[in-house]
Amino acid sequence: MVRIKEIFTSIQGEGPYVGYKQLFIRLCGCNLACSYCDTDFDAANSKEYRIDEILNIINQNTDCHSLSLTGGEPLLHTDFIKALGDKSNLKLYLETNGTLYDNLKEVIDYVSYISMDIKLPSAASLTPMWDEHEKFIKAALGKDLFVKVVFDKNITDVEIQKITDICKKNSVSLILQPMMQGIKPCVSSDFMTAVLDKCLNKYSNTRLIPQVHKFIEVI
Repeated sequence: MVRIKEIFTSIQGEGPYVGYKQLFIRLCGCNLACSYCDTDFDAANSKEYRIDEILNIINQNTDCHSLSLTGGEPLLHTDFIKALGDKSNLKLYLETNGTLYDNLKEVIDYVSYISMDIKLPSAASLTPMWDEHEKFIKAALGKDLFVKVVFDKNITDVEIQKITDICKKNSVSLILQPMMQGIKPCVSSDFMTAVLDKCLNKYSNTRLIPQVHKFIEVI
């Protein structure tokens, strides 16, 4: 049994797989408390599911590209990921905050895609976690991995140097994602372009991709 906030199909709105239809499982709980988080992953009003119930839902949605495990932080549920990975007809797409590297090692053989956040102190109001993020990347190498960075007007040159150094050293795609206010980015086009250019000057495998699902108004 696993406690799940919601299961739904929608369009992936972030990163290099934007536009693909996915089946989403939103798991409860998180080990971080980012200031910009707008997702309800609290256990209140959640439901417990058996693996066979979830497999039945998967088998009704085989037109989806993959099964996105999101949250919250799905790596708090490693036993569930392993049980699901053994039987799912859809490949597993892990959306993670990129800090629980030991948990990742437990399930790395069961996931196909990894969307990993690097949490900027300036945006998330958290203490720096550069070492944790780099250890996570090293544990994830060999998978279809990309790094996603949410930023706002407070992003610093030191942070830009850190994220580009980490991604370049490990040859990982870097996706810049401006924080949103409703259906619009919280920074101007000029500011987004300036941040992209600063990153490109340090690491060529960098793209700017806003949250597309916000302005096409899907969940």
